[in-house]
Amino acid sequence: MHTIQNYINGNFHDPVSNDWIDNYCPANGEIYGKIPNSSKDDVENAYIAAQSAFPSWSQTTLEERSRILIKISELIEENLQRFAEAESKDNGKPISLAKVVDIPRAASNFRFFGNAITQFASESHESIGQDAVNYTLRQPLGVVGCISPWNLPLYLFTWKIAPAIAAGNCVVSKPSEITPMTAYLLGDICNQAGLPKGVLNIVHGLGSTTGQAIIEHPDIKAISFTGGTTTGSHIAKVAAPMFKKLSLELGGKNPNIIFADCDYNEMLETTVLSSFSNQGQICLCGSRIFVEASIYKQFKQDFIAKVKRLKVGHPSEPDTNIGALVSKSHLEKVIQYIEIAKQENGTVLCGGHEVSVKGFENGYYLEPTIIEVSTDECRINQEEVFGPVVTIMPFNTEDNVLQMANKVKYGLSATIWTNDLKRTMRLSNQIQAGIVWVNTWMMRDLRTPFGGVKASGVGREGGFEALRFFTEAKNVCIKY
Repeated sequence: MHTIQNYINGNFHDPVSNDWIDNYCPANGEIYGKIPNSSKDDVENAYIAAQSAFPSWSQTTLEERSRILIKISELIEENLQRFAEAESKDNGKPISLAKVVDIPRAASNFRFFGNAITQFASESHESIGQDAVNYTLRQPLGVVGCISPWNLPLYLFTWKIAPAIAAGNCVVSKPSEITPMTAYLLGDICNQAGLPKGVLNIVHGLGSTTGQAIIEHPDIKAISFTGGTTTGSHIAKVAAPMFKKLSLELGGKNPNIIFADCDYNEMLETTVLSSFSNQGQICLCGSRIFVEASIYKQFKQDFIAKVKRLKVGHPSEPDTNIGALVSKSHLEKVIQYIEIAKQENGTVLCGGHEVSVKGFENGYYLEPTIIEVSTDECRINQEEVFGPVVTIMPFNTEDNVLQMANKVKYGLSATIWTNDLKRTMRLSNQIQAGIVWVNTWMMRDLRTPFGGVKASGVGREGGFEALRFFTEAKNVCIKY
């Protein structure tokens, strides 16, 4: 049994209340550890540690902050196998995926912001004719709160804490209670890298207890949250009247639009990935697939054939493509959506059933599922499922598919497959989404802004956008 502890002021602690939560392994459905269900007292202890560390850390040179963050990056890379195995055991994703995506990206987050902070410049404006100069200071906020989700645990946890720390803030953070292990392991890495005590504090627990204590704390200056839209709405209701800065990266129901003039084979390979990577548990997955009518029949045939060849299996097996879903309750939710789609006249073309993996019969496995729908108005096309389930349907005109792409409450990402440059420019401009990929998917440059519109969120993360969020601008005007 693995007992996870809170990481506060550079040390590991049991929860003050001695209240614990079971930690499950999705691959076999068994309890393999326990984590704290931290209370307001734990969050307050974390805040006190962070606030005590802030005066010194905020005045630490950029070069020293950069050196420490890059050292953390190097230590994560040195422990790649250990972190990948922990991520897989906690989340259910294939170890092979964690080794090439999750853990390397977590290391890249620290390295990127370790370098970015040394290039983050202030602005200066000479007021000609007024004998004055204006310059802008970018000052850290103080103590900030970072709350991350379970689908890409260390990847998205570090995506928040790295820029916050780089900018000179101190952090009270909460990883998902469903996938806490790699965040727990990160505490020891931070100590090895020489991160001063109290700069990063990690408290574990439920959103309703630990998360609530963070967002309602009167002296935590900002909240960066990634997760569901309903939870994001609750956070906004609590934090906005307290005038906290908010960055909310929420749900998605992303269109994948395929035109007949695309590079067909490349599109087909990538669409399998964009549909089912990480068991479809990525907010950027293209879960609504629209195919131009002239190639729809061929696409349907080829797509089904490729998806049927995907192997559902234990995450430790090197040839596993689809691992376990993250929890039993989430598996049940996804299955319920498949049944709803059937009731709304959707046709299951592939998958749709639980999978029993030999030796791990109690694990949370589901076949990758393709559902053909005749209208974009159905619930399966309007609501976020967040599992290995996609819908397909044909379209006839550009205007028609654009209308369907935008007719959801979400607006996180979109993918367009075409070799028509004018169409690319038109659609990229008109699609209501924070990110548009053309002839690719999930190609990320960490310098670019990341986030959504509508119910997909508020604010942007990534690059200098993140450093701007975690700092406050102050204008100074000097008359000479």
